[in-house]
Amino acid sequence: MNALNSIDTLVATAAGHLPQSVAAVAHPGVAPTVSQGPSETDHRKPSAWRAIAADVASRIVPPLVVVIALFVVWELACFSPKSALPAPTKVWSESYDLIVSPFFVNGPQDIGLGWRVLTSLQRVAIGFGLAALVGVLVGSVIGQSVWAMRGLDPIFQVLRTVPPLAWLPLSLAAFRDSAPSAIFVIFITSVWPILINTSVGIRNIPQDYRNVGQVLRLNHFEYFWRIMVPAAAPYIFTGLRIGIGLSWLAIVAAEMLTGGVGIGFFIWDAWNSSKLSDIIVALGYIGLTGFILDRLVAFIGRVVTRGTAQD
Repeated sequence: MNALNSIDTLVATAAGHLPQSVAAVAHPGVAPTVSQGPSETDHRKPSAWRAIAADVASRIVPPLVVVIALFVVWELACFSPKSALPAPTKVWSESYDLIVSPFFVNGPQDIGLGWRVLTSLQRVAIGFGLAALVGVLVGSVIGQSVWAMRGLDPIFQVLRTVPPLAWLPLSLAAFRDSAPSAIFVIFITSVWPILINTSVGIRNIPQDYRNVGQVLRLNHFEYFWRIMVPAAAPYIFTGLRIGIGLSWLAIVAAEMLTGGVGIGFFIWDAWNSSKLSDIIVALGYIGLTGFILDRLVAFIGRVVTRGTAQD
């Protein structure tokens, strides 16, 4: 039997396992091995896919049901011809081109809402980028100094309550151009939550982290990048998420007064032309763009903080 087993081993090594019919002939007294069914791993794969599908459905189905319900209520409330606001079906018929073709160009001012949103996003990127840079740096300095915090915090609390459009006349007087004025309004509106959250995060760094920096004898630059920023990252990205929302809000309001080809001026121009359907479509673009910006900053925060930042 040992010799036969050795032969089986050699044949299996050279050409794979023997078929059951051949093994039965070679070993008449040995019962053939019955092949087992699907392994436990095979059973796990459908279960994993079902779990993923259930998770996706739990995230998509509830808001989809709510949106459909809101559209139905909106349609019933505004279906009458005497209604002051257009119903969804009327919005679709009157603003069909704006909805299905966001990137058309028929002239200097006759362009799709997609291009207008991109124009506004360019200003937001500059203003918010400057606010993020200044807010993180200044907030880091203030967070390390009790005296700086006591001296500057009341000023910050006063300035951050000023509405965005209240800064616009001063910015127009200072820059004498609509583009930099709008960027300044974005900056001055979004810098405060970033600065305040960063300073709070720096103050809440555990003492153990500070001790590690002293033991390693890190210089100021190394301590900033290797200790302060990672430890305060959840606070920083909370401020960034608030700041990006305020930036998008500020640019739409500023463009209504400064003009140009942004989405804010489009809403103001549509109001002057009594195109309520176009205004509603533009509001949809604004809301979706703001949602995407918030999700983008939240995703970057999860990656940077390795999941410690709140979603």
